[in-house]
Amino acid sequence: MSTYLVCVPHSPILMCYAREPTEHAAIQAAYARQVEAVRAFDPEVVILFGPDHYSGFHLDCMPAQCIGLRCRAVNDIGGFPGDFKVPEDEAIGLIDHLRAEGFDPAVSHSMTVDHGFSQPAHRILGAVDAYPVIPIFINVMAPPFQPFDRTRRFGAAVGSMPLLRQKRVLVMGSGGMSHHPTRYFPIVGQGDDKVTKWQLAGDRGGTFTEEEWLERLRAMHLEGAEMLTNGMRTREDIHLNPDFDRRFLDIFTTGNIQAFDTWKPEAVVAEAGIGSLELHTWIAAAAAHAEALGARPRTAIYADTLEYGIGFGMVYGTPAQKRGTLPTLKD
Repeated sequence: MSTYLVCVPHSPILMCYAREPTEHAAIQAAYARQVEAVRAFDPEVVILFGPDHYSGFHLDCMPAQCIGLRCRAVNDIGGFPGDFKVPEDEAIGLIDHLRAEGFDPAVSHSMTVDHGFSQPAHRILGAVDAYPVIPIFINVMAPPFQPFDRTRRFGAAVGSMPLLRQKRVLVMGSGGMSHHPTRYFPIVGQGDDKVTKWQLAGDRGGTFTEEEWLERLRAMHLEGAEMLTNGMRTREDIHLNPDFDRRFLDIFTTGNIQAFDTWKPEAVVAEAGIGSLELHTWIAAAAAHAEALGARPRTAIYADTLEYGIGFGMVYGTPAQKRGTLPTLKD
């Protein structure tokens, strides 16, 4: 029937900041407008593209994409624990459709994710189990990095599924924009031995239990939030790059997401940090929305929020339908 698009960032520090950025009130108002719009749209199914930060996916077997038939969010800092309400028949239908389109996503009967999924679900939907959600993991952190054109074509294949023309489907992308969270999640091989073993195999690596890993992240992010306000962590340290962010948004909101096909992941990391590769989720979501004939994306808000540790961008796209059926949203 129609799709509605929402792309939002996530960060543990969004939920534990030491000082509000100047734009904090405007950002909270932008969230409120999207919550209102989603409630008015009343999705029958949500397709949520997100990453994971070595909570459920590890390097011993790292898929490029994975669709969960069941999905649990851990109790990490900035996240919201609980079980997603996955519509299994629709999820299997999506897998079958993608295989017919030439894609072979991994399948999880017991997916584990973190704040990369649960934070946007909680803040936009109200809870991880508020609506039926098909979770689609995209690997953005672990090299070898996948090309942006592959992600766009994968998203378009998702959007061509008949489900998106039969029901009201909210399509969400979670991640970005410029940031470089290697203090918490080192690039593979650059952390200490205990962290590397966790990245390779999780609690099977024998160094941390899940609770110990999550407690490590909790303590480090609380410390990191303070460091962003006392000068110990700078804009340069976290690769905060509003020029990159605005350039991305300028292209993204034209609807010409094919323009990202030639972007090189390694060059993006050098310019805007490894966290900026989470924009794969935005590209996949926008491609699905466009394939389902949704209207081109619009920027809800942008701010280079050092206090959050990220470049904060939020984008939405309405269904291709008559004016007046959804609340009017002001940028």
